[in-house]
Amino acid sequence: MDPWRYSSEGISIALRVTPRGGRDDIDGIETLANGRSVVKVRVRAIAEGGEANRAVTELLAKALGVPKARVKILSGVTSRLKQVAVDGDPKMLGETLRKAAGEKSKTKD
Repeated sequence: MDPWRYSSEGISIALRVTPRGGRDDIDGIETLANGRSVVKVRVRAIAEGGEANRAVTELLAKALGVPKARVKILSGVTSRLKQVAVDGDPKMLGETLRKAAGEKSKTKD
């Protein structure tokens, strides 16, 4: 199951963020112990003063080809697990995210 949901405005993405991860990148899709899927994201920024959150929104905006203003953190501002909304064409955003995350994920046939 995809770690994002489609809506008429865009998509909502479940993320697991690693601050101070050495680089800004999407590391693929992971299934948590509770069975929930998340997109793994790492950023160089530290988790202080909103630095990591800013880096996450910039990374997603760049990866999905949308302006930063279209990426909003809905929940988990102080947590590694975040819910992020991205406004735009849901189908296009989903396909772009699948490619960005899929390149790093191990797929099982």
